[in-house]
Amino acid sequence: MPAKESFVATLNETDLKLFIDSIRHYLKVTTRQEPQITSAFLGTGDVEGFEFNGLVTFSGSHNGHVIVSMPAKLVREILLLQHETDLSDSNLLDAVGEIANTLAGNARKALGPELQISVPIKLHGVQGIKARVRKHPYVITLSWNHYEALVSVDMERRH
Repeated sequence: MPAKESFVATLNETDLKLFIDSIRHYLKVTTRQEPQITSAFLGTGDVEGFEFNGLVTFSGSHNGHVIVSMPAKLVREILLLQHETDLSDSNLLDAVGEIANTLAGNARKALGPELQISVPIKLHGVQGIKARVRKHPYVITLSWNHYEALVSVDMERRH
């Protein structure tokens, strides 16, 4: 896969596996059900997301961002499993923002304290996820309890 070669030049396999392991671990711990990673690929053009999106921006040792995009039903299920009774759109946005923040925090632990992370930005509505840093962001798709979701990693090391 030639496109992957240029991507690995900026982030290595261990860096990328970090995000896969993070989303897998988060869902397994919070819901006691491990998600199935259905694919991991380089996005070309806009990648179609879901209604609830959490975005955390990186600066410092890396530039870019991570986006967690989930359908409403998946986020509601997660909240119900955590015994949450507030299933408003606002709380769903907070939850997906917190998931993105957790993934970013795990990235900082692995990539070093020079990695600065923003507070989560929460976006409601189906959005095309656009590359901002790289031509082709890394996209991880997953299935949890029959719901699809995705994580987009669009970042590169600063030199």
